[in-house]
Parts: sequence; structure tokens; C-alpha cells
Amino acid sequence: MPTSEGVDKGANKGTEWEQGGERFTNKRYSEYFDPCQEAADRSLKCLRRNGGDRAMCTDYFSAYKDCKQKWMEEMKEAKRKEGKSWFG
Repeated sequence: MPTSEGVDKGANKGTEWEQGGERFTNKRYSEYFDPCQEAADRSLKCLRRNGGDRAMCTDYFSAYKDCKQKWMEEMKEAKRKEGKSWFG
């Protein structure tokens, strides 16, 4: 049975959701937001529509690949400007 002391400590700290704040709620700047998701969805719809024939969907795959590549380059550049590195 939890003591009132343990409950008070947890109440002050807040839930993981509350601690995450903007990370989860602000989709434009969220680390969990993938700006290429729409292109990915289109490529999957194309595959379903064409019975899994990848040759029919090369334009969709290319658009997704280009989007993802551009996004990754932008992320790397932003991290470089912030001065973050793997080695701290």
C-alpha cells in the first residue's frame, strides 16, 4: 500500500506525459513528427491499389526517399548548429 509520502512525491513530479510537454503536443516541432509520413502513406496505398506491384509505385517511393533524405540532412544540420555531438 503506497504511503501518502510516496503519492506526494509522484504528484510533484507529474506524469511522463506532463513532463514531455511540447515533445508530444506540438506536432510541428515534435521530435516524433515525421514530415514524410504523408509520402509514406501514399506509397503504401499505391502498393495496395496495385496488388503489391512495386514497379507501378516507383514515383511514390522516389518521392518518399527524397523527402526522407532532405529531412535527415536538415536534422543533421540543425544538430550541427546546436553543437550536439555523439561524444558530448
